[in-house]
Amino acid sequence: MTKTARDLALEHFAWIDGHADVWAIFRDAETLNAVVKALVEPFREAGITAVCGVESRGFLLGAAAAVELGVGFVPVRKGDGLFPGEKVECRAAPDYRQQRHQLRLQRSALTRGDRVLLVDDWIETGSQAAAVRDMVAECGSSWAGCSVVVDQLSEEPRVAVGPVQALLAFTDLPLYRAGK
Repeated sequence: MTKTARDLALEHFAWIDGHADVWAIFRDAETLNAVVKALVEPFREAGITAVCGVESRGFLLGAAAAVELGVGFVPVRKGDGLFPGEKVECRAAPDYRQQRHQLRLQRSALTRGDRVLLVDDWIETGSQAAAVRDMVAECGSSWAGCSVVVDQLSEEPRVAVGPVQALLAFTDLPLYRAGK
């Protein structure tokens, strides 16, 4: 029996010291391939011309998703690391740790005709997705939505972020058990 991307993602998920760990997905080629294909499938016919990903796991998943769709990848950097050229910037609302990240996108990476998909591993507050959506709009591009491995977003920010497709809902994950 062939395992689905959802099954494989769940097999490679773990709680470590109270933190969700999805890094094992990247270590297994079959799982990574299945997850990337599943992330892009709902958007395959949506006219996507660019995929954005927020560093760091969004860089990995987003770039792989862009290759799968046959489109370009647009990195979104946090903080002030090297990133040449004119940038569009947005300070995200507080995330689940109450951190407000300064996000940056190279202005020349998107054009008025682009239709953009954001790909990431997890969405919880929607703060970074909303910031990326605003930067995409500032570049004159259109927003297709988000595709993530785990969706933990509540209803209010979901409306603000737009369409969200996910491989797993947070409630699909095994419960965290202290000491395991």
